[in-house]
Amino acid sequence: MISGEKLRNVAVLGAAGKMGSGITMLTALEMAAQSLLPENVGQSYILYAIDVNNENLAGLLRYIENQASKYAEKNTVYLRKVYEDRADLVENEEIIREYVKHTLSIIRPVNRIENAAEVNLVFEAASENPDLKIDLFRQIEKVNPSKPWYLTNTSSIPISRLEKEAGLAGRIIGFHFYNPPAVQKLIEIIPTHSTSEDLRQFALDLARTLKKVIVFSNDKAGFIGNGHFMRDILFATGKVAQLAEEGLSETQAIYILNKVSHELLVRPMGIFQLVDYVGIDVCQYIMQVMAPYYPEERLHSSLLDRMLDAGVKGGQYPDGSQKDGFFKYEKGKIVGVYDLSTKTYIDVNLLDAHAREWGKPWPEGVLQWKVAVKMGNPYEALAQYFSGLKGMVSKSAKLAMEYGKASAEIAIKLVNTGVALSEEDVNTVLRTGFYHVYGPVNSFFE
Repeated sequence: MISGEKLRNVAVLGAAGKMGSGITMLTALEMAAQSLLPENVGQSYILYAIDVNNENLAGLLRYIENQASKYAEKNTVYLRKVYEDRADLVENEEIIREYVKHTLSIIRPVNRIENAAEVNLVFEAASENPDLKIDLFRQIEKVNPSKPWYLTNTSSIPISRLEKEAGLAGRIIGFHFYNPPAVQKLIEIIPTHSTSEDLRQFALDLARTLKKVIVFSNDKAGFIGNGHFMRDILFATGKVAQLAEEGLSETQAIYILNKVSHELLVRPMGIFQLVDYVGIDVCQYIMQVMAPYYPEERLHSSLLDRMLDAGVKGGQYPDGSQKDGFFKYEKGKIVGVYDLSTKTYIDVNLLDAHAREWGKPWPEGVLQWKVAVKMGNPYEALAQYFSGLKGMVSKSAKLAMEYGKASAEIAIKLVNTGVALSEEDVNTVLRTGFYHVYGPVNSFFE
């Protein structure tokens, strides 16, 4: 059972951002649930949604209003019991409106961090910038004498660095939601060596209350998710360079690597489409954050640098639609691939025809991700599919097997270097956080 005391006065930093809005919504719904318990009736519950963008804060309130309404519609039986003493609430619509009103009454949209002066708990969802996060923590520490707990959503910065430089001494823990927080089931929890046991248990209880899949990661830059993802990107960009040296154009090689990682490895997206989704600039910055902690590796991609130098960033618009990056998108579909030499997008149909010619015979009867993901247990179908792929001699099949093996090696290295606690934890992160239908550590590519 989660401790209700800590959830009575809460702040979310970066509350109206892409990640912060989902975290704020989940927190508001949980605070509303806590406040409606019989033992908590009459207690004050306040959630400071702190963000510098007033327009986004207004959008945040509309988003939470909509989500609270959907929650109430699905839980009218429960809410009828909650409001059974309210004679004025008879119809379901009245109960739903009352619940939404109550939830919104908890939220205080504000711009000033000084509003966190009395909070007990801080969710931090600011940009993935260590200096910014540390500065925000220090500002709160100056005005808040209550020594609040901090749950940071960082996906790459060592928690111990934030802890030390902000002077938080055991009061911070990594609580990494995956995007979008309201939908994604995974949470990576990252304690430091000095994180208090009470805070560790609170984070665990909260994740359970939110019905999340929980994986603990050791406090090493990148943790499990980005630890694998960034190195997966580097494998792909390295193969692009190799294929270009062998005679393909760079654009053709990018398309082939994306097609192989998407179709032949049975993933929801190809590697470069996933980079576009996250943002080319975001991926480059995460590598920059991680690089000093792994001096034996070269966590840097010149291909990402060149895309950004050309002004191509990818990422998403506020409504969730995809910006152009490595690929040009129309109604969510890839229609072109960016050519760095001409600064234009090349028609995807031309590149697809060349990819099939290069990799012929292109495997037929490929197990599609959207089919595999609906299977209760796709292992047998995947084993049969990859066994067939292993027996092929085409360039496309060989590249897929090489890619799958490299992904497994990255995962195993995360365990051997003390990032992940087990191979199964890496598999869980990739299956749950990245929607893969199989974990990278498997028998398919042996």
